Amino acid sequence: VQLQASGGGLVQAGGSLTLSCSVSGDALDFGYWAIGWSRQAPGDIREPISCISSNGRSTYTRPSVKSRFTISRGSAKNMVYLQMNSLKPEDTALYYCAAEETSHSDYLCDAHGVKYWGKGTLVTVSS
Repeated sequence: VQLQASGGGLVQAGGSLTLSCSVSGDALDFGYWAIGWSRQAPGDIREPISCISSNGRSTYTRPSVKSRFTISRGSAKNMVYLQMNSLKPEDTALYYCAAEETSHSDYLCDAHGVKYWGKGTLVTVSS
C-alpha cells in the first residue's frame, strides 16, 4: 500500500487548508482499510488527529481540533481529505496519512494497528 499526502503550505492564522491523501496498491481491492491523519511538530512526538473507516461512515477526530478539522473520503475510493479551518500557529507540523487494514468496513484506526505511512506534507501557520 502506498500513500501520498499533499496540500500543505504556508497559511496565515485563521486560514484554511485541505490536505489530500492518495492511496494506492493492489491490497486495497481486498479487505477493509481505514485511513488516518497524524501530525508531528518539531520536537514533538507524532500524534494521531483523525481517522475514517473504510466505508466512510465512521470517523474520529481528536477533541482538540474536532471543531476545526474534518476528515472525509472522496468520490474516488482512493482519496481521503482533511479539511482544516481556523488554523493556528500550533497547528504547524508535518502531516502524515496512514492506511490500516481493519476487519470490518466500519472500524476505525487502532492505536496499535499496523500502519502503512506515506511521506508527510508540511503545514506552516504564521501568526
